[in-house]
Amino acid sequence: QAQLKESGGESVRPGASLRLSCQISSGAYNRACLGWFRQAPGQEREGVGIIFTGSGYTKLADSVNGRFFISYEKLKNTMYLEMNSLKPEDTGMYFCAADRIGACFDLGSRYDWSRWGQGTQVTVAS
Repeated sequence: QAQLKESGGESVRPGASLRLSCQISSGAYNRACLGWFRQAPGQEREGVGIIFTGSGYTKLADSVNGRFFISYEKLKNTMYLEMNSLKPEDTGMYFCAADRIGACFDLGSRYDWSRWGQGTQVTVAS
């Protein structure tokens, strides 16, 4: 079974940029829905964005649209989350997700996804 592994999380100052990676260990994800979620302490896990790897279609949450970008590199079977102009409210554990139930046109809820990585921590503070 495919495993997802996130990396790239760091502690940064407001305004900085980071790129997170989600390496998929196996499986054919060249026409699949992949997603990024985040969870702050004491809060629900919320969707950040999705990508359909077959077409490159992406949808980002309103709170990050225009600052965050999702991409997928087929040869490396890796999804990326490029984060710019980071804010303290972007702080949280970031997870990648796969095997979405339903169509790949919106973020859905965490319960629509059945495969998760362990997460990587992003902290934005001055």
